[in-house]
Amino acid sequence: MHKWFVYTKFDEASTAAAEFLAEKIETCVQKKGSCHVILPGGNTPVRCLAFLAEKALPWNKVHWYLGDERCYPKDHTDRNDVMLQKNFWSLISETNIHLIQTELGAEKAAEIYQTEIKEIASFDIAFLGMGEDGHTASLFPGNKALEDKHSVVAVYNSPKAPDERVSLSMDTLRKVHCRVVLVGGEQKAAIISRIRSGENLPINCLGEINWYIDEAAISSHS
Repeated sequence: MHKWFVYTKFDEASTAAAEFLAEKIETCVQKKGSCHVILPGGNTPVRCLAFLAEKALPWNKVHWYLGDERCYPKDHTDRNDVMLQKNFWSLISETNIHLIQTELGAEKAAEIYQTEIKEIASFDIAFLGMGEDGHTASLFPGNKALEDKHSVVAVYNSPKAPDERVSLSMDTLRKVHCRVVLVGGEQKAAIISRIRSGENLPINCLGEINWYIDEAAISSHS
């Protein structure tokens, strides 16, 4: 179900994940003429995205989507699109970016994004993050959003600030052709151990994932 690629250092895992993503994007564009890619927020993917930005890829044929977004005002420093603009989109030559307008509120933003992605039967690649509780995108353990069958869901009562978010749904993420998760550090070792034991966590309910991790995240608990 999962494929594990373990590296001595997190930088090496980040580089390898970037190589894998670049290869998948290139192949997809060659086959289909375009590639639809889901991106994560947070700090973990920053190095990987910097490596990816150095690749000579057909950027004009790649479309970027957010796996989730936080309900903050536009240009707020904690929004995922702000992180991605700073650390990735500003570094590549051409961009086709599809933002989640969470400044309009969770419900409205989810409705608009559902329309935005309705022509996409299944995304080509999902580069996903993962929290220490096993959440991915903004799909948290025990949250009602896990059961929502829409393609994009409004998320309330998030255990992490902010309280309201918008996320691609479990159904949408299950349909993705290729999923990648990058994880590093011993603070993730406990959750990696739970994932490897098959625990029913959101990240474990998506299907096959290509895991790029460092030894610190897998050694002490797994």
